[in-house]
Amino acid sequence: MTERVAVDMWFDPLCPWAWITSRWLLEVEQVREVDISYHVMSLSVLNEGRELPEQYQEMMQLGWGPVRVCIAVEQAHGGATLAKLYTAMGTRIHLGKEPLGREMITAALADVGLDPAFADAADSTEYDEALRASHEAGMRPVGTDVGTPVVHAPGPDGEKVAFFGPVITPSPKGEAAGRLWDGVLLVAGTPGFYELKRSRELGPIFD
Repeated sequence: MTERVAVDMWFDPLCPWAWITSRWLLEVEQVREVDISYHVMSLSVLNEGRELPEQYQEMMQLGWGPVRVCIAVEQAHGGATLAKLYTAMGTRIHLGKEPLGREMITAALADVGLDPAFADAADSTEYDEALRASHEAGMRPVGTDVGTPVVHAPGPDGEKVAFFGPVITPSPKGEAAGRLWDGVLLVAGTPGFYELKRSRELGPIFD
């Protein structure tokens, strides 16, 4: 039997593209010998000090709350519970179109059976050091000119490769998800390969 390998994805709950990629990785987990672990990065951290349109600045300010709560839950209950909370938040944010405030956070915590007091972390800086450390761990291998999703995976020769993306819509299912995974690993594991891109004609499609 082929040994299962560990793959890590960094997400910010507010990013629709990361959400689609995360759902794709759940499909990949079913058709390839990989185990996915989820970690927190922060678009609010990434964009600190940058000149942004006013609407995006407001979103970045609201974005602190969910990632702080994610870190608090991860510290208390571990990665498996973090993954469940991400699913709960993502379902509410991207499928339910709920705003990024305390009501969404409290409801997502309830969905996973977690103490609603975790929502207090949204307005606290207590977890910011750990948040920044998690963010740095995910972003260091890929640089700061990309956002989320970021994936770290074993390359074709067993060495770790890290990459931004893939940015896809809608999420492939079944063996189609596996074939995309095979291709992504092939290009990401090629020395000197940096970019493959085309104009985006579709917005996020959630299914």
